[in-house]
Amino acid sequence: RMMFEWADACDGWTTEQRFQLRFVYAEGDEMAMTTNYTTWEAKDGQRYRFNVRKLINGEEDEEVRGDARLAKDGTGTAVFSKPEPQDMELPPDTMFPTAHTLAVLDHAGAGDTFFNRVVFDGADSEGATEVSTVIGAAVQTKEDGADPLLKGKTAWPVRMAFFPLKSDSAQPEYEMSLRLLQNGVAESMQIDYGDFTVNAILEKVEALPRSGC
Repeated sequence: RMMFEWADACDGWTTEQRFQLRFVYAEGDEMAMTTNYTTWEAKDGQRYRFNVRKLINGEEDEEVRGDARLAKDGTGTAVFSKPEPQDMELPPDTMFPTAHTLAVLDHAGAGDTFFNRVVFDGADSEGATEVSTVIGAAVQTKEDGADPLLKGKTAWPVRMAFFPLKSDSAQPEYEMSLRLLQNGVAESMQIDYGDFTVNAILEKVEALPRSGC
């Protein structure tokens, strides 16, 4: 199960994500993995705060916390306070996650089919990731029988491949396919980790109250 909240905090965007996976192995063993991910990102795309907690069978496995800043050219520094204090340089043209999502939507709306950028999300202490995005032809969602946030919207099939910058492998760490609506809602999602694939089906979507900004 995954819960994802994207909110307008006036001076920035906040996201909260809770991701739960339960593995059942052939030997009969089970493992429950839960990831809680909270971020704040300035609307100019230059400041970012992140806090990630990963639990295995209810016990804390890892916590990642810090903040990052970018200059106009996309270079910057990420400062981690957990799991251990460290400073990490970010290469030119780096983007934070919400800025990247908005850029993908801009490219899709412009009819572009390919978009490649470095993204830093703070999900772990390994650093930034190169994200290669392929955008398919636009289609219209159905007008009837759907939630107002879903119906009558332009949608694009999008596939993203994630390559860690510290790896020399030509193969992505994982890939994600989704049907992305013009308002940023992912109507469906498939995450391919190589050894296994997660198919995500949207069960519920709702608009948050207006922030008053």
